[in-house]
Amino acid sequence: MDTQPDAPSAPPVAPVRRRRLLTLLLVLTVVVGVADQVTKYLAEAELTPGELVPVLGTVLGLQLVYNPGAAFSFATGMTWVFTLVSVAVVVVIARTSRRLGSTGWAVALGLLLGGSLGNLVDRLFREPAFARGHVVDFISYNGWFVGNVADIAIVAAAVLIAVLALLGREVDGSRADDGPGASARGSGRTGPGPATGTSGTDHV
Repeated sequence: MDTQPDAPSAPPVAPVRRRRLLTLLLVLTVVVGVADQVTKYLAEAELTPGELVPVLGTVLGLQLVYNPGAAFSFATGMTWVFTLVSVAVVVVIARTSRRLGSTGWAVALGLLLGGSLGNLVDRLFREPAFARGHVVDFISYNGWFVGNVADIAIVAAAVLIAVLALLGREVDGSRADDGPGASARGSGRTGPGPATGTSGTDHV
C-alpha cells in the first residue's frame, strides 16, 4: 500500500529569537498605548469639544469628539460589544504570540495590541460607565470621520497583516505554501532520499 510522506513542519524558533520578537511586540504595544493615551489627554486639555482646528486646510484637522461606537460612529448604542471584541483581540494576540517567529508579524501584532489596548482603556474607564466608556477621537480626516492614534496603529496593523498573508508568511516564520514537495523543490530534487536543501522557514 502506498503511503504519502508527512508534510514537513517548520523548524522550531530559537528561544533567543522568540524572546527578541516578543520584546519587539511588547515595546511596540507600550509605545502605541502610551502615545495614544498621552495624545488623548492633550486633546482634552487643549481642544474644545466639537470645534474643528484646521491643520492641512480641510484635509486634516483636530476636532475633539467622544465616540460611543466604532469607526464612523457605527453602532453607537453597542459600546459594550466593542469592549468584548477588544478583550477578545487581546486574548487572541497573547495566545498567537506563543508561536511567534516572524519580525513582520511581531510588528503587526504589536501595533494591533497597542491600538486595541488604547481604545479598550477608554471603553473600560471613561464615562459614562465601566465597559461602556466613550473613546476619545481628535484627528479629523476631511470631515469624513474622526480617529485617534490607536486607530492609526490598528489600520497599519491590518495593512501589514494583509501583506503578510499575500506573501504567505505564517506567524511562526514559515511559508503558507510549504508542502510535502517544498523541500525537494528547494533542493532541486524530485525523488525520495535525504534532503540537502535549506529550510523552508523564512523568518520575515
